[in-house]
Amino acid sequence: MPGPVVETRYGRIRGTVEGDLAVFRGVPYAAPPIGSLRFAAPQPHDAWTGVLEATSFGPMCPQPPPSLLESVPGDPVEQSEDCLTLNIWTPGLDEGRRPVMVFFHGGGFVGGSSSVGVYDGTGLARHGAVAVTVNYRLGALGWLAHPELAVAGPGGGVGFGNWGLLDQIAALRFVRDNAAAFGGDPGNVTIFGESSGAMCVAALLGASTARPLFRRAVMQSGAAIAIGPAEAQSVTEALATELGFGCVSREALQRVPVADLLAAQGRVGDAKQGDALLFQPVVDGGVLSRHPAAEIAAGAARGIDVMAGTNRDEWAFFTFSAGSKAAIDEARLLELVRSQVELAGLGDSVTAEELIAVHRAARLERGEPVDPSSLYTAIGTDWVFRLPAARLLAAHASYHPGTYAYLFDWETPFAGAALGSCHVLELPFVFDTVRNPFIALFAGSGPEAERLASAMSAAWVAFARNGDPSRGVGVTWPPYSASDRVTMRLGSVIEPVQAPMEVERSWLEDRLGPYGEMESRSLDIVRPLAPRD
Repeated sequence: MPGPVVETRYGRIRGTVEGDLAVFRGVPYAAPPIGSLRFAAPQPHDAWTGVLEATSFGPMCPQPPPSLLESVPGDPVEQSEDCLTLNIWTPGLDEGRRPVMVFFHGGGFVGGSSSVGVYDGTGLARHGAVAVTVNYRLGALGWLAHPELAVAGPGGGVGFGNWGLLDQIAALRFVRDNAAAFGGDPGNVTIFGESSGAMCVAALLGASTARPLFRRAVMQSGAAIAIGPAEAQSVTEALATELGFGCVSREALQRVPVADLLAAQGRVGDAKQGDALLFQPVVDGGVLSRHPAAEIAAGAARGIDVMAGTNRDEWAFFTFSAGSKAAIDEARLLELVRSQVELAGLGDSVTAEELIAVHRAARLERGEPVDPSSLYTAIGTDWVFRLPAARLLAAHASYHPGTYAYLFDWETPFAGAALGSCHVLELPFVFDTVRNPFIALFAGSGPEAERLASAMSAAWVAFARNGDPSRGVGVTWPPYSASDRVTMRLGSVIEPVQAPMEVERSWLEDRLGPYGEMESRSLDIVRPLAPRD
């Protein structure tokens, strides 16, 4: 039996019927970003005649091999610069006007894809949403930034980077133009992402050209980050040097074989080991005119419902991946925390010794472990994930009451339960993919895991439907505010808690200054640019 056919803005596509859902994979949303379109804003795809088969995932953006915890056996592995595709799961090709949920994957801005098994949209669709997952450009292809790459952006401004962010905006425009044909409501779009995908969501909240394209936003284990032009230029110039160029040239960079580009990207990353993220959104005067945190702090995203949260032990994922967990003693703990403080440029207001002492005292008071490894996990989690999310939520809540927070504390059985409630663990619960036997090895299995996954998936869909996640979890989920910081605990127990781990948060908050100012203070001034010929 032939699959369903839908008319899109570029032509007709044929998907598959999977149970009670219609599924479309590998749907082009922009022209292939190859040749002269490498390091350029995405362009509309050429229309096609006949019916395009949308029955298999498109290739992922070229990237380094994934780690053990970032893929599932059977995930597609094909890579290509021709990667601007998305995937759609829908309960019905009718006039249902369902909420549309558009997901941007994580991977440190250099890896990941929309075809990873954990992101299967079946669970979200069965809870009543049209689920969309998106491929976008990564690494140097997605985030290389330099004035020599300046082009006119979608809003008329001139920028010189953020190609991956522009891809996401192009995908949202495709969703706006085609959602109704897939049973969705183009006026009720929720964007959500995890890790660097959540950081992209925060950047989209700070982008004036993107905000009209969505109504709600969810950030999972990521908040607003961006670098300035000088830092971005230094990365690009280092890459050009690795490639043997005397100077940065758009034409020369467009001619480099992608394998050589990836190899040079890896060498630059190795040389800049102290930098947390080699590639990330850049305040380039184009799609981002200032730091997204400054935009949110000024109320630019008022009117958009926001939900954000973190996992209790985020940082354990990174210490495990680096194989360093067992090697942390008191001396190494002090060394690692000092490097985090120095990297953030906050040595004048925060010392590593104070940071360790505050966390040790607070955890002792709560009866939590205070061995060096546990302290490092707690400090890394707060410093990199929980505090940035709390600052964003409080700033946004001052303008908009539809603001919600969660704390995920389900524990993984993987590696003898050594990772606790680590980074990425909430994903199979949001997507309700814990029944996959390979995913269950990491996420856990059984009735309790399945109940939590069903509740969280339903809560995300409920939030997408009307801005209130309470219906999914079966208890009242109060909004977040700076005065009480009510946060929904999601784990073996689902319950609202007031200001979890407040001692550490408030101590750090008191030393960082107003939201948006601290995040922006290291950025150099963006000067207006003219596009290159």
